[in-house]
Amino acid sequence: MQTWTEDGEEIPLTGGDVTEGLVRVGDTVRRPPGERVEMVRDLLRHLESVGFDGAPRFLGIDSAGREVLSYIEGEVAGRPQPAWMADEERMISVARLVRAYHDAVEGFGIPTDLPPPFEPPGLPELDDPLELVGHQDITPDNVVFRDGRAYALIDFDFARPTSKARELVNLMLWWAPFGDDADLDPAQRGLDRPRRCRLIADAYGLSLPDRHRLMDLASVLNERGWHTMKYRAETLGGGWQRMWSEGLPDTIKARQTWLDENAAKITAALLS
Repeated sequence: MQTWTEDGEEIPLTGGDVTEGLVRVGDTVRRPPGERVEMVRDLLRHLESVGFDGAPRFLGIDSAGREVLSYIEGEVAGRPQPAWMADEERMISVARLVRAYHDAVEGFGIPTDLPPPFEPPGLPELDDPLELVGHQDITPDNVVFRDGRAYALIDFDFARPTSKARELVNLMLWWAPFGDDADLDPAQRGLDRPRRCRLIADAYGLSLPDRHRLMDLASVLNERGWHTMKYRAETLGGGWQRMWSEGLPDTIKARQTWLDENAAKITAALLS
């Protein structure tokens, strides 16, 4: 593994919710190691080996013990979100990028020696067999655009064994998006969410069985998310506690109500 020792101006990279201390140095990003660190490094090496350009390259460790990743030039939504977050073609390009990532990661397999996820005991069960290592954090902050199209996924801290359907729930959560208008960024209010879910599913090529079960899975994942975020806020503090204290529990509970009220319409759109 290469050790980077050169110095340079450190430009802080902001916009994330949890990871602190991200900086840009030249054409690299320096960041503290995250969860499942060895798996993520192996994953990025695999993506490089199969020629997938839509992810950063893992380059080594610097003299401060930080991971060194390639910096990907492009446009990221940031906060507040730009008006183009409502653009359907941009959204469709994200779904196509996720499909390309899934195709590229297929040969990586599912690691069996991972530590258990940092989750509270007693979570609602998931009837959802594992299929691949997904990104699982496809937020607007983690997608780089070039020329109005999604070019790369960044920040693989939450990458983990999952299913295609679970990954699509995460994608729709942020890009359809799921939730009451009052809880969304102004750029994403008033959108036709059933239509956008259908466009995402079609662009990705989601299977018919996964379309049938997607909203039931979304409901269970949302409930699990509330308990997991509470557990992490209480045990890890930091950004987790900040988000929790800023109203995240109410947002997740309001989203559950929204999912219950809109699940049938979204499923009908997915199957139409």
